Amino acid sequence: MFTGIIESLGTITDLESQQNNLNITVKSIITDELKIDQSVAHNGVCLTVVSINGDEYTVTAIKETLDKSNIGDLKVGDLVNLERAMKLGDRLDGHIVQGHVDQTGICTDIKNEEGSWFFTFEYDSSLSNITIEKGSITIDGTSLTVVNSGINSFSVAIIPYTYENTNFKNFEIGTMVNLEFDVLGKYVTKLMSIK
Repeated sequence: MFTGIIESLGTITDLESQQNNLNITVKSIITDELKIDQSVAHNGVCLTVVSINGDEYTVTAIKETLDKSNIGDLKVGDLVNLERAMKLGDRLDGHIVQGHVDQTGICTDIKNEEGSWFFTFEYDSSLSNITIEKGSITIDGTSLTVVNSGINSFSVAIIPYTYENTNFKNFEIGTMVNLEFDVLGKYVTKLMSIK
């Protein structure tokens, strides 16, 4: 379980395909605090640490993860948002994030509003995921509030701190992002479809 509050950025230093899996090596300032078998969210995708070497660690993404996220599109040198799993008893500063990406979306607009940024994203609505205004959304692992919501699109506002300390500063129109929709909304949508 995560909160969507990004701890740090990591840099991809190596990518190695192994059958249908992808081994991803990341250099990060939090590496010395990690241990083997620990869960870390990478752009919102929960992956398990399988090895540690100095200031780098490796995680493995399976085909299911590669099919549903942007993890398979990473390149050496790319920055990824990192968050370790939350501890029981900690404050929940973002919202409940599972680290299970529902689908990807595409950035369609970026506006600099004199100190804040508005990002608009589109997604395939046929998968029955929804957003609501003032509801929560996780974009590349970052917990954000929806400021407007359409049938297959939504916008979020980014404060300067979030912009500078996440990979949002590298987004362009056309950037593919990982989306995890609010878990409570997913349950409500499922219950409504049963009736």
